[in-house]
Amino acid sequence: MKVLVIGASGATGRLVVEQLLNRGVEINAILRSLDSLPDSPSLNKIQASVHELSSAEIGEYMQGCSAVVSCLGHNLTFKGMFGKPRLLVTDTLKCVCRAIESNDGEAVKVVLINTTGNSNRDIPEIPPLSQRIVVAILRVLLPPHSDNEKAADFLRTQIGQNNTAIEWSAVRPDALVDEEKVSEYDVHTSPIKNAIFDSGATSRVNVSHFMAELISNERTWLKWKGRMPVIYNRV
Repeated sequence: MKVLVIGASGATGRLVVEQLLNRGVEINAILRSLDSLPDSPSLNKIQASVHELSSAEIGEYMQGCSAVVSCLGHNLTFKGMFGKPRLLVTDTLKCVCRAIESNDGEAVKVVLINTTGNSNRDIPEIPPLSQRIVVAILRVLLPPHSDNEKAADFLRTQIGQNNTAIEWSAVRPDALVDEEKVSEYDVHTSPIKNAIFDSGATSRVNVSHFMAELISNERTWLKWKGRMPVIYNRV
């Protein structure tokens, strides 16, 4: 199995790469700095700014890949939050999907990291009023939140449930924390906490473990494909 990982040098992306390598998965990783990941015989490091790549270029890096994992996110700096590209995640996801649809072959899995601040409107979910008010403000004032919403909405509404080339899952962790080892965690169809005022901790290593499980465990994939699973550390 070979997987393309986008955003591989980020805090969660590095852990996803590690989890996949531990499962014997071959990886093409797009990153800005080749030094941001250790060398491995199963890891092909591609130095590039992913938002500057065309769908044809991404298609070349996807040759032989049966899955794509996007761990892209905006840097927590003023430029990263408010500068361009404002739709980094969404535009890159669209480019990836165009690349997939232009190639013949079996369906490719697309796993997107998202957020519990974004609701799955396929169900639909109705978050608490206090959360809806704050999220409405964030949608206007904070471009990265709007980007996350639009990326998931693209999968829901444009790729949908019956696309023959693309299967997808959008993983929604709650408040991300750093922990060294994988611990027990729970996965839910919808949030069980108020994402703004009563968030639950989710370690990045647990998120990476679950994303790797989606890729490598067909039973897990069949349960969560076309859905937006929510993950929390088990208390």
